[in-house]
Amino acid sequence: MKFHVNRDVFSEAVSFVVKLLPQRNPQPILAGVLIEASDEGLSLAAFDYEASARTTIEATVDEPGTILVHGRLLSEIASRLPNAPIQIEVTEDDGILLTCGSARFTLASMPVQEYPAIPEVSGESGLVPADDFATAISQVAFAASRDDVTPVLTGVQLEVAGTSLSLVATDRYRVALRDVQWDGGTVAGDESTTALVPARTLTEVGKTFAHSGDIQVSFSGSGDREIIAFTSGNKTVTSLLIKGNFPPVRRLFPEQTDHYAVVGTADLAEAVRRVSLVLDRSAPLRFTFTEDGVSMDAAGTEQARATESVDATLTGEEVTLGLNPQYLLEALGAVKSEFARITFTSSDNANKLSPVLITPQTSGTPESFKYLLQPNLLLR
Repeated sequence: MKFHVNRDVFSEAVSFVVKLLPQRNPQPILAGVLIEASDEGLSLAAFDYEASARTTIEATVDEPGTILVHGRLLSEIASRLPNAPIQIEVTEDDGILLTCGSARFTLASMPVQEYPAIPEVSGESGLVPADDFATAISQVAFAASRDDVTPVLTGVQLEVAGTSLSLVATDRYRVALRDVQWDGGTVAGDESTTALVPARTLTEVGKTFAHSGDIQVSFSGSGDREIIAFTSGNKTVTSLLIKGNFPPVRRLFPEQTDHYAVVGTADLAEAVRRVSLVLDRSAPLRFTFTEDGVSMDAAGTEQARATESVDATLTGEEVTLGLNPQYLLEALGAVKSEFARITFTSSDNANKLSPVLITPQTSGTPESFKYLLQPNLLLR
């Protein structure tokens, strides 16, 4: 095999396919990038049995063929090569020779025959605007659990119904939900489709395809090998779905309540960052909402204490509660509006704290982003 390719194009392609590979892979063969050279150009792919990435780029192919080479090493090399075309060829001893200007690298090849087949996608699909989808992922994925003990909570639930695609994530302490427009084309209907996608993979999809126009989302496979694919332009990412029943968290969101406060998003976020500096890592921050605004009170170790107040408009009774400052900051960062509405819900159980609902404060349009946060017990 022998081909010539633009350095920047090749470097970007290798970087894309290795991005989803885990830093430490139990099977060395899965650390490889599969490169296929044909008359149509180059195809680069990586797969670890759970997620795959594939892209095609233009190249001058002198001799077609397929090679498998260590992905992260190749990505590091490609990103540091001089500004000149790259030539890659297989040597007589089955090594891989990479030449770029005066730079010359000899790399070991990996056995292509041992590499697993890259998943092929052939199922129902629809289109979603890339910028909206990327924003939605950034607003929801952080609420997924990072604890592998409960795998279903480490994913983001995608729910397609009619012309809407919903993203939902929870770690038991909070729930984030965002709706985006969905174009199901000729297969659009009333039947809903769900897919539980690992949050880590979905986050990379959002970063990769953020400025790609439209993303085609496809569902295929069955049984234990159900997969979802995201395609835009010459790039495709697939992910094995997480098996299990995602908790029915939608029912936790209140239909309507008249007890809420409206506060400047940036002002509250800055105040929370300052006041929480004195707190122990896991300690809640005390909030008191009154007609005069919202005040924060933090008591830390070594007699450290901090208080601050921010203007707010309260509708309903005064309320005092404790909130995880980091969880609140992540919600405020996801609101994406100048003002945020913090709604105080009620519960039939008098012994149970009721969650607060955080949404953008907008007029006349239904909220596409909702964040439910469970308060903490205050011990003083």
